[in-house]
Amino acid sequence: MTERSLVVKVTAGKDDPERCNQAFTVAATASASGIQVSLWLTGEAAWFALPGRAADFALPHATPLAELLERVLELGTVTLCTQCAARRQIGEADVIAGVRIAGAATFVAESLADGAQALVY
Repeated sequence: MTERSLVVKVTAGKDDPERCNQAFTVAATASASGIQVSLWLTGEAAWFALPGRAADFALPHATPLAELLERVLELGTVTLCTQCAARRQIGEADVIAGVRIAGAATFVAESLADGAQALVY
């Protein structure tokens, strides 16, 4: 039987806090449920790959983003989009430990893997 996996691509950040938090919540919940999760930080969500940025995000009645990100980092994979990182001048040395930088080919491969489901927020 093929292992199930979930690829979550979040494009929103502080500019759209509810959509952003929803993506992190889905990724963390799936991780906690034993599903292999790959969370992709793109667009304005790219900033959350930097130390302290998730802790600076607040949404009433929502689990803190830093806690959700930590859960996904512990149990899954967090990736910062290569182009998004470059546009923001973010390099490998700048990101939180455990966050990788990768591009579209990796995203497509993960999204099309057997048993994978992809969601974009």
